[in-house]
Amino acid sequence: MATSPNMQRSNDADSVEALHRLVLTSLEDDQAVETVSIPLAGKSSIADYMVIASGRSTRQVASMAMKLADKIKAEQGRTPRVEGLPAADWVLIDAGDVIVHLFRPEVRSFYNLERMWSFEGQA
Repeated sequence: MATSPNMQRSNDADSVEALHRLVLTSLEDDQAVETVSIPLAGKSSIADYMVIASGRSTRQVASMAMKLADKIKAEQGRTPRVEGLPAADWVLIDAGDVIVHLFRPEVRSFYNLERMWSFEGQA
């Protein structure tokens, strides 16, 4: 599994949903742009949800990532793994059951993760 030693996956569906709501609420509060949540449960073993959002600048991306990591630690007792913070073009936050990708719009458009992780039309 691709999670860090501190980020164990939860077997409790309520805990997973609480974490997912926390992520979405935090991003909304920080005025994230074009937030998309992709359910992965039963489709991938890496997480139950992947959340993708954009910030308008590297400063906003970095701020959203730091606030989200702090909220996850304070409210869920988990210390998420954060990668990409120094450049803040693309920041990955691995919270175990929920993986969050925060992008600058140009970088998000280039990588197009939504299309890559689309399971439409698959059985």
